[in-house]
Amino acid sequence: MKDPRFAEHLAIYVDVVRGGSFSSAARHRGVTPSAIVRQIDALEHSLGVPLLVRSTRALAVTDAGERLFERAQRLLDDLADTHAEIAAFDGAVAGVLRLACFPTFGKRYVIPTLETVMRDHPGLMIELDLTERLADPVLERLDAVIRIGELADSTLIATKLASQTRILVATPAYLDRHGTPTVGKDLTGHRLIDKLHGADLLGWTDVLGRPAGTAPEQQAVFRCDDFEAMRLAALASIGVAFLADWVVGPDVRAGTLTRIPIDGEPWNETKTGIYLLRALAQPSAKLTLLTAALRESIGSPPVWA
Repeated sequence: MKDPRFAEHLAIYVDVVRGGSFSSAARHRGVTPSAIVRQIDALEHSLGVPLLVRSTRALAVTDAGERLFERAQRLLDDLADTHAEIAAFDGAVAGVLRLACFPTFGKRYVIPTLETVMRDHPGLMIELDLTERLADPVLERLDAVIRIGELADSTLIATKLASQTRILVATPAYLDRHGTPTVGKDLTGHRLIDKLHGADLLGWTDVLGRPAGTAPEQQAVFRCDDFEAMRLAALASIGVAFLADWVVGPDVRAGTLTRIPIDGEPWNETKTGIYLLRALAQPSAKLTLLTAALRESIGSPPVWA
């Protein structure tokens, strides 16, 4: 290789493209922008092709630069994984672990687990993307994503963390005022709590035969895109919520919410689950550690049962 510092220059180049400027990469690395420019100049010189088109307004990536960026991200991630896996031979787990999951699940179950893992492995760093969207571990270079519900066909490798049960709940006070439904038609006239985006993740259609609020007599009075907020709405006696047991199971156990087993809950005959999905066939040492820690902290049966 002509450039003995190729790997170093490659990492800097990735920082520049991700940040969109030399100054952004300089701030990230704690150096001056001119130092970053010199490193990129050296990289372009060693490769013999321009990677960036520079102007006073912005940087543009050339075709060669785009190809290098795509390859560089994978190479650098592989290097980081290799470092972590080899370091694990002496019991050390280190490096950056990138993970995405739903906000409520992340706050309830992932962060407490991470606290324990990171205390035992101080060289481990976490990037946790709490998002309602379905993050892609391949495109976004994530170690893993946690998805909930039925899994679509995919090349991703899934590890099941727990089963999920969907339940109808309301406060005792709400049920005293409006009555306790026992069959689907009894929900007529009830106030319903629904998911604002992606309602099919929970599936009021499985209960009503249609999305919540599409018939006048079944009114969705509160919609929100956050499971925790929907739980709080149910606890405030706003209406009947259809939520996963990992969200409201502890409230049912405490008696602050009442489970409403309409029609024997036929929607739970096919079990849905909580899965950790990864793209790589062989998980890194840090992901293996986190997976085991999550399964232990969730337990079997799960802590929310």
